[in-house]
Amino acid sequence: MTTTAPPAAPPKAPQRPGDRWFSGAALFAGSMILVTLAAVAIFLVVQSIPGIAATSEEASILSTNFWDYVWPLAFGTVWASFLALLMAVPLSVAVALFISHYAPRRLAQGLGYVVDLLAAVPSVVFGLWGILVLAPAAQPVYTWLVDNAGWFPLFSGPVSGTGRTIFTAALVLAVMVLPIITAICREIFLQTPVLHEEAALALGATRWEMVRMAVFPFGRSGIVSASMLGLGRALGETMAVAMVLSATGIVSFRLFTSENPSTIPANIALTFPEAYGVNVNVLIATGLILFIVTFAVNAFARWIVSRRREFSGAN
Repeated sequence: MTTTAPPAAPPKAPQRPGDRWFSGAALFAGSMILVTLAAVAIFLVVQSIPGIAATSEEASILSTNFWDYVWPLAFGTVWASFLALLMAVPLSVAVALFISHYAPRRLAQGLGYVVDLLAAVPSVVFGLWGILVLAPAAQPVYTWLVDNAGWFPLFSGPVSGTGRTIFTAALVLAVMVLPIITAICREIFLQTPVLHEEAALALGATRWEMVRMAVFPFGRSGIVSASMLGLGRALGETMAVAMVLSATGIVSFRLFTSENPSTIPANIALTFPEAYGVNVNVLIATGLILFIVTFAVNAFARWIVSRRREFSGAN
């Protein structure tokens, strides 16, 4: 009984010089991202060690120790970003849905350009708008809410006389992250398979029912990842929050008072010019905390997306 040898594998085609150059450049670019991230992490860890171990005798900006100093800042950062996301996500999804499935083509194209232009506005301009326009306009609303709904813990007084509260800062952050979330959600909604939409309509579904049964399930993980990207943007915002927020460094859930928690980026921007010695290490250590929080947010977003990779419009 004779056995036949398996067919030989075809010879590999020689790689062209252009392919080698492109492959090497792509590998180098991808590697540099990891190298840069590792370098930033190492720098933050090394420079943060003296600040984390510092006491009030070694650093003048500390009242007791590092953790008592950073806790109100971390709380204010997460609280302001959460409020901004709570306002921005529903509005962004609604605008993206209107552009992709409801608006006429010409109006949708122009509205998409307008929303995208918001991302090009500098943070300082948003900060000036928050101080000069939004805060004075919102202050009477805050007063009315405190007078008529002060029994609710979030609306308890005393009300701020300037309107520069944590809620005003959250409103500014919501406007800043809105174009990011809207643009991603719009592209995800446009990638919904047409056959899915037509099948829902053919079964007698209304347009809203088609969106609920076909568009939202397809883009759910993409909406989550867009929201997490907007959250990362809100967590790291510096100038707008530093200009708008009247911070006192406390931990409070009240939205309309003059005593508000600060945020890590705003605190670094306002304190760093006068910092010296171990104080600089303390501020860098607060930056390390922000780096860890942002990294955790992005990792959580990637985990959400990977759970439904085959249905995700972001992949």
